[in-house]
Amino acid sequence: MHRSLAVSLLAALLALAWAAPARSGVSQEHIYRTGELAPIDSTLKVRPGDPAPDFSLPAVDGSKVTLSSFKGRKNVVLSFVPAAFTPVCSDQWPGYNIARPLFEEHDAVLLGVSTDNIPSLYAWTREMGELWFPALSDFWPHGAVASAYGVLRSTGVAERAVFVIDKRGVIRYVDVHDINRRPDLGLLMQELSKLDQAR
Repeated sequence: MHRSLAVSLLAALLALAWAAPARSGVSQEHIYRTGELAPIDSTLKVRPGDPAPDFSLPAVDGSKVTLSSFKGRKNVVLSFVPAAFTPVCSDQWPGYNIARPLFEEHDAVLLGVSTDNIPSLYAWTREMGELWFPALSDFWPHGAVASAYGVLRSTGVAERAVFVIDKRGVIRYVDVHDINRRPDLGLLMQELSKLDQAR
């Protein structure tokens, strides 16, 4: 089978799988029900074409991840989520596990960012099961990275937001999504495909 056709078929299958709730492994009794929230509660500070604000954040595994370390090597997808142990977040991040081959096809890494502290992220990610990408804590200075991108809500949590950053460190796509809904995986893959075409 031709490689691009195989990738297209995989993308279609993943889009169908993404539409259903992910089996995150987080016990429903541990999920905090937030109720319906204001869809967006922040003012974006960056846009496509801007250089991505650099950062270094601690990861659950004890390492530190610096955005600029990927410059010249990998495309980067930033996935900001509001809070550990909440329903949509507990579906969204494990859902990216099924899409890993597509990220790799587009020479992209995924970085998950939350304003939760490391102990909370540790407990949450252990319940979700193994993630192939680092879970990063933007806890202190509280929400500094989310604020730099303009996705820190007035309640101190991040928006549900996705940023695609190319290998030059330039933002190519922004989706500040309704906090109550998962972002569209198919749309994200289309945006990553555009980076392939620009090479």
